[in-house]
Amino acid sequence: MRHEEVPRGARSVPAFAGDLRGHGDAIAVVPADGAPLTYTELADRVDALVERLGAQRRLVLVAATPGVPTLVGYLAALRGGHVALLAAAEHVDGLLAAYDPDVVLRGETPDECRPGTRHELHPDLALLLCTSGSTGSPKLVRLSAVNLESNAASIVDYLGIRATDRAALTLPMHYCYGLSVVNSNLHAGAALLLPDRSVADPQFWAAFRRHRGTSIHGVPYTFELLDRAGLDQMELPHLRYVTQAGGRLDPAQVRRWARVGDRRGWRLFVMYGQTEATARMAYLPPTLAATCPSAIGMPIPGGAISLEPTADGHEIVFRGPGVMLGYAEHPADLARGRTVDALRTGDLGRLRPDGLYEIVGRRSRFIKPFGLRIDLGRVEAQLAEEGCTAVCAGVDDDLAVLVRHGPDPDALRSLLAERLGLPARHVRVVPVVEFPRLPSGKIDHAAVPALCRAAGPGRAARAGRGRRGVREAFRAVFPLADLPNNATFVSLGGDSLSYVRMTVELQRVLGHLPQRWDTTTIGELARLPRARRSWPAVETAVVLRAVAIVLVVGSHAGLYRWLGGAHLLFGIAGWAFARFVLDGSPGTVGPARILRSTARIAVPVVVWIGWRAAVQDDVQLQNALLLNYVLDPPAWGYWYVETLVQILVVFAVVFAVPAVRRLERARPYPFALLVLAIALSGRAFPDTDNEFSARLFSPHLVLWLFALGWLVHRSTTPARRWATAALVVALVPTFFVETARGSVVLVGLLALLLLPRLWVPRAAVRPIGAVASASLAIYLTHYAVLADLVGLPPLVVTVAAVVFGVVVWTALHTLAPRAVALLPVMCSTGPRSRRWLGWRAAGSQERSAV
Repeated sequence: MRHEEVPRGARSVPAFAGDLRGHGDAIAVVPADGAPLTYTELADRVDALVERLGAQRRLVLVAATPGVPTLVGYLAALRGGHVALLAAAEHVDGLLAAYDPDVVLRGETPDECRPGTRHELHPDLALLLCTSGSTGSPKLVRLSAVNLESNAASIVDYLGIRATDRAALTLPMHYCYGLSVVNSNLHAGAALLLPDRSVADPQFWAAFRRHRGTSIHGVPYTFELLDRAGLDQMELPHLRYVTQAGGRLDPAQVRRWARVGDRRGWRLFVMYGQTEATARMAYLPPTLAATCPSAIGMPIPGGAISLEPTADGHEIVFRGPGVMLGYAEHPADLARGRTVDALRTGDLGRLRPDGLYEIVGRRSRFIKPFGLRIDLGRVEAQLAEEGCTAVCAGVDDDLAVLVRHGPDPDALRSLLAERLGLPARHVRVVPVVEFPRLPSGKIDHAAVPALCRAAGPGRAARAGRGRRGVREAFRAVFPLADLPNNATFVSLGGDSLSYVRMTVELQRVLGHLPQRWDTTTIGELARLPRARRSWPAVETAVVLRAVAIVLVVGSHAGLYRWLGGAHLLFGIAGWAFARFVLDGSPGTVGPARILRSTARIAVPVVVWIGWRAAVQDDVQLQNALLLNYVLDPPAWGYWYVETLVQILVVFAVVFAVPAVRRLERARPYPFALLVLAIALSGRAFPDTDNEFSARLFSPHLVLWLFALGWLVHRSTTPARRWATAALVVALVPTFFVETARGSVVLVGLLALLLLPRLWVPRAAVRPIGAVASASLAIYLTHYAVLADLVGLPPLVVTVAAVVFGVVVWTALHTLAPRAVALLPVMCSTGPRSRRWLGWRAAGSQERSAV
C-alpha cells in the first residue's frame, strides 16, 4: 500500500520529506554514478523503505555514507514518522551501545534489532544529531519536525533558493550544515548533486559544470581547497551563490571571496549556526560581505538574537522555531519534551553600530592558569596577525599550541610565555603538518593537548604519526606546501614534471600505485594497505619517458642508431598536457596556467643554453632564444625543448579564447580529434630550404605527435582507445623515413594507449623513476657530457650523461625549496619579516645559551 503524502495520524513530518511527489518529475538527485532521480522516483524509493520500516514508531539509526541510499534512509525515517538518529558510519557502534536503536539503516537495507520498539519516543521528536563538538559521543541534539521545517523554510527565504537550483552536497549529511543543504533544497524542489570527489579534484568540477551546479557550500577549510582548485579563475556560468559556515573564516578571506563572487557573477553568504539551532541562526547579506567581513550579520527570518551579560562578556542568545527541544544523553531522554526555549550559544558578541552582530570570543575558550585569564581565540588571532598559523588549547595550568606556519617552536614558546606571563615550562609548542579536524572540517580543539603531550618535552611532533609514510612521500615532492588530509596531487599543483617522482615515492611507501592516485586524498592513500610485490606496476608514461631519454642519449653517444626517442617524448608531452594542464584545474585552463607550465621548461633551458653559449663554441647565443626554426643556426641539439616551448605558447594563445576553453571542457575527445586534424595539415608543408625543418624538427611538422598524445589521454572508453590505436598505426609509419625511428614512436604510443601500467622488477622502480624525473635535465646536459668525454667507450659516455643529469636534477630539487623558503626573510623588510627575523634570532640566542 502506498502512503498518502500526509502525516500519519498525529505524527508530524517535515514538508520536504512528506511531500516529495508534489514536485513531480523535476530532478531531485544527481548521483555521482547513475542516472538522475526525479522527485517521483525518489518518493517511490522512500515509500518502499517506509513500508519495510513498519507502522509502529521506532528509533532508526541511519548510518550516513555519501550517496543516494543514505538520503533515502533519512527521508524514509522522517516520512514514516519515526525518530531518525543520523550519524557517521564510523560512530554507529558507539551509538548502538549507548541508545540501542530498534532499526539500523545502512543504505536502504533495514537491520532490525527487534520487531517493535523498546523506546518511549516523544511525539515531537523527529531527529537526533551529534553536536558538532561531540561527534560519536552519547550526547545528542533532539530536534522536532517543526525545527527542521522552519529552518529549511528560513534558509530557502534568505538564500533565495529556486526550484531550478542544483546544489552540490560537499559536506556530510550527518553534519548539520550538510543536512541543512539537503533539507532546504528539497523544501524548494531543487536538485542535489551528490559528488564522490573532493572540491580539490578536477573531476568534481567537470561534473559540477556538466550538471549545471548553482551552489557550493563549505567550511573554512573547504575554502582553502577552493583556493587551491582555482575557483577564483573558474568559468562556472550557472553558479549563483556560495555559502560559508562551520567556523570563522578570516575577514580578509571573506572580503576576497566576496570580490571574487562579484567579479565572477555569484554571491557569497557568510552564515552562523549551531546544531542546537537546527543549523542556521544568522547570515551576512552578500552586499555587506566585502565591507563588513568580520560580522555574522543578522538573524535568519523568524529568529531573534539578544546579548546577555556574563562574567566573560555578552553572550549571544538565539530564539526562534529552530531552537532544539534539548539534549539527550540517555535513551530515557528520548521521551522528554521541550526543555530549552532559548539557545545560549557560548559565543561572546556585540551589536555593531550598523546593526550587524559580531562574535568577539568564546566563553569556553578562556583558561585561567595561575589565576591569569587567557582568551585562546585572541591569542590565535594575534599570532595570525603576526604571520603565525596556530591553534591553542588549555588543560590544567598548561597552554598547548600547535603551529603550522611560524617561527622556531622554542622562540615561539619563549615569546608566548613572556607575552602571557606564564612560566615557560607550562607552554607547549609543537609544529605540525596539519591541524586535527573533526569530520565536519572544524578544528578539533579537544585533540590539541593530547597531541602536545604525545610530542613529549622538547620534541616536535607531527599530527597523524601513524601515516607518516604517505605524507613524507608528498613532502618529498611538495616540500613547501601545506599537506592536509584532503589534499591531492592535483590540488597541490602537481604537473607533468613532478608526477614521475610522486609515482616513485608512492610506490616506495605503498608497494603499489593505486588507481586514480593523483586525485586520491592523502588521508585516503594513507589508509590503503601496503603491498610488497616483486614486480610492482609502474605507470607506462614513466617507463616510456625513461626509455625515450636513454634512447636519445645513447644515439647521440654513438652506442646505437635507434632514433625516435625525442619524437616519442612529444607524444608523452601531449598526453601530459591533457592530464596535468587541461585536467589539472578545470575552469582555469587559460593562458596563465599554460604559460606557467611552459616557464618551468623554458627558464632552465634558456639559462643552461645561455651559459653554454658563453663558455663553449658549439652553441651560439641565438640558440638560447629558442628560435632555431626562424634563425636556422648550425646547432640543432636543443630542438626538442624549443619546439615544445613554441607549441605550448601557441596553445596558451588558443586557450585565451573562452569559447575554446568551454568547447574543450564539454567535448574533450572530439576537441582532441579536431586539434589532431588541424595539426596533421602541417605535415603537408615541409620547408626543404630550412635544414632545421627538413630534419622534422619544426613545430608545424611535429605538432601532430603532440596532438596524438593528447588524444591518447582522452581515449577513455574501449571504442575510443581502439579508434585512436587505428590512427596511431595509420599515421606514424607514413611520417618517418627511418624504420627504427617510426617503430619507437609507434610502439611507445600504443603502449601508452593500451597498457596504462607496466610491471617491472622492484629494484628497477627507483632508477626508472629517477631517470624519468630527470629527463629534462638529462636532455639539457648530455651534450656537454658528450663533448667532455670524447674518445671514451659509448656505453661509458651514455651512462655518465644519464647519471650526471640525474645528479643535477636531484641537486636542483634539493636546493631550490630551501632557497625559496629564505626569500621572505631575505627580500622583505616589512613588519612580518622583521618579526620572523626577531623570533628566529631569539630562538638562536636561547639555543646558544644552552
